[in-house]
Amino acid sequence: MRYAAVVDVMPKEGIADPQGQTIEKALPALGYGGVAEIRVGKRIELQLEAAGPDEARERVLEMCERLLANPVIEVYEVTIR
Repeated sequence: MRYAAVVDVMPKEGIADPQGQTIEKALPALGYGGVAEIRVGKRIELQLEAAGPDEARERVLEMCERLLANPVIEVYEVTIR
């Protein structure tokens, strides 16, 4: 069966986020005050074949650990549809 998976990856708390810091500094210059603690991550969407949703989730979790995320500095969340 074919499943859709979504992986949301974000820097761990306490890890420097230069993209988030740049955006946070630029927004007030564009007239958007009162915005703080901006974090920038990535979203990965993929389709995969699996016998069931549990197998699909396990395969995607393995992909995250091996390639899609850096578990040392990032956290991730997997959604299977």
